[in-house]
Amino acid sequence: HTNAQYQMHTGEQTFSRPSIGSWLLYGLGSTNRELPGFVVISPGPAEPGQGPPTYASSFLPGEFQGTRVADLAVPIPHLANSKYSAEAQRAALDFAQRINRAHRTGREDDLRLNARIESFELGFRMQSEAAKVMDLRGESPATTKLYGLDDPKTETFGKQCLMARRLVESGVRTVSVYHVRNEFGPSHNIWDQHTDLRKVHHANAYSIDKPIAGLLEDLKGRGLLDETIVLFGGEFGRTPTGETNDGREHHPFGFSMWMAGGGIKGGIAHGATDEYGWYAERDKVHIHDLHATILHQMGLDHEKLTYRYGGRDYRLTDVYGRVVKEIIA
Repeated sequence: HTNAQYQMHTGEQTFSRPSIGSWLLYGLGSTNRELPGFVVISPGPAEPGQGPPTYASSFLPGEFQGTRVADLAVPIPHLANSKYSAEAQRAALDFAQRINRAHRTGREDDLRLNARIESFELGFRMQSEAAKVMDLRGESPATTKLYGLDDPKTETFGKQCLMARRLVESGVRTVSVYHVRNEFGPSHNIWDQHTDLRKVHHANAYSIDKPIAGLLEDLKGRGLLDETIVLFGGEFGRTPTGETNDGREHHPFGFSMWMAGGGIKGGIAHGATDEYGWYAERDKVHIHDLHATILHQMGLDHEKLTYRYGGRDYRLTDVYGRVVKEIIA
C-alpha cells in the first residue's frame, strides 16, 4: 500500500519526491494568499501510505507542501487568538521576522529557513479567512443534504467533499481528500478487503457514492467543474479471482481511475484489460501518463516543469510520460 500510494502521488515508489499537489502549487502558485495553496483533508489516523510523504514537498521549497486537516470539527487548531489584536500580532510577528531574516543572512541556500518564515506569515494571514472557509454551518439544508450530511454513514466523507468545494471556490489550488474507515471499526480488513469484500466494499461504496455525486453536481451548478479536475481512485485494484471468504488480493496490473471536469471527456472508458480482467492490454496509461495529462490540463508542460536538485533537473514524470489526448475534450 505504502509504495503504491507514494507512486500514485509522487510518481516514485520508494524515494522521496514532491507530490503532484506540490508540483502544481510550484508551477501555478496560489490565487489566495490567505489560505494554503495545497490542502489535504484526512481526518483521524492516517491509513498506511496516507502520511506526509504523499503530500510533502520533498526537495521543493517547504512552502509548497500540503497542509493537512486532521479534525473536521476543529480544522485549524489554535487559529483564533483573542488575547491580542491583529495590530499587536502583526507588530510582534514583524519583530520576530526581522530576527529570522537576519539569521537567514549567509544561509540563503537553506530552504528550511525560508519555509519557516513563510509559515509564520501564512499562519497570520489565515486568521482572516480560513475559519470562514472551513465552517460548514452556513451552508443551506439543500446543500448539506446533497452531500449526505444528513446520513451518519455518508456524513464524514460528505463533510470532506463539501470542505473541498469551499476550498476550491476560495482559490486553493489543489485539494486531496482521503477516504477514512467506515462504521465497521478499526480493522485492517475494513479498507483492504482481503476478506468479506461483499459486505465491506458495499459499506465503503455507500459512504462515498452520494458525497462524490454531490460534489460533481455542486461544482457544475456553480460553474466550477469546467475549470476543476476531479480525480478519483486508489493506489491499485483488486484481483478478479477470489481470496479467503470472497476477499480480493492486491492487483496493480490492470485497474481503473476516473476523471471528471477540467476539459476531460465525459461518458467514455479509455483502455481495457484482457478477458480475465488481469492485465491492462489496450491503451494502457501509466502513472506518469496520468500525471502528464493532469499537468497539461492545468496549463503546464510536464517536460518543462522542472526543479534543479542534486545536480540535475527533476520533474514529476521523471523521464517518462505522455499526455493522454484521447480523453481530452
